[in-house]
Amino acid sequence: MARRTPDAVFVAPVQRLRLQYAKRGRLRFSSHRDFARAFERALRRAGVPMAYSAGFHPHPKISYIGAAPTGVASEAEYLEIALAERREPDAVAAALDAVLPPGLDIVRVVDVEQCPPGGLAEQIEASLWQLELAAEPGELAAAVARFLARSEVLVTRLTKDGSRQIDARAAVLELAVTPGLTGSAVSEPGPDSGHAIMTMVVRQVTPAIRPDDVLAALRLVAGFAPSLPARATRLAQGPVDEAGTVADPLRRTERSAGPSAPVRS
Repeated sequence: MARRTPDAVFVAPVQRLRLQYAKRGRLRFSSHRDFARAFERALRRAGVPMAYSAGFHPHPKISYIGAAPTGVASEAEYLEIALAERREPDAVAAALDAVLPPGLDIVRVVDVEQCPPGGLAEQIEASLWQLELAAEPGELAAAVARFLARSEVLVTRLTKDGSRQIDARAAVLELAVTPGLTGSAVSEPGPDSGHAIMTMVVRQVTPAIRPDDVLAALRLVAGFAPSLPARATRLAQGPVDEAGTVADPLRRTERSAGPSAPVRS
């Protein structure tokens, strides 16, 4: 019989940090598992003093929140880590950003003590998405109007357990169309009538409604099909108000002091 490996000595975390990171360029095609491997490797290379779980197979205490689908870019992905020693958040941000591959970029790091109370997952109520589409803005706007007029639009999603139907309409709080130019992950509105930008605010539900689900719904209710695959970017995640505005989940509270943490581009 194999000898039992003694349990690792558990050290209670002394600090928790919340990180905002981005998936840009070709790295939008990295899966959540790819990112997790790259991030844990970056933690070791950057010398971040992580707190570990106890037991036979200790692992760093990392909590990932609602990762974007593979193939989708994002400016607002979030996770939380627990440290065994205190560190300055800005120093951790710089150290990690220096060792992560370009395209997986640390935007900022904030001490949990400076964040709103409660868990990070509790702060993620909705996402703001931007989709760049090769389509006439008028055609897209007409399809959006038909979609918004419906109380329910069931689309089929293929899962590991087979096909299932989900309601792509109920979770959509805001949906708007503007003319735009393609060629960047985040395009500004422009005069090119052959391309359109669709922005939408989608409430966090289970299962999560993805940009592809909304496009499938537009095809179902209005026959809308862009000539090229859409390029989707998550611009924000966080609490949402009645007007459909998505707030910053790492915003500082009154219990914190000092200027806001700098945003790294």
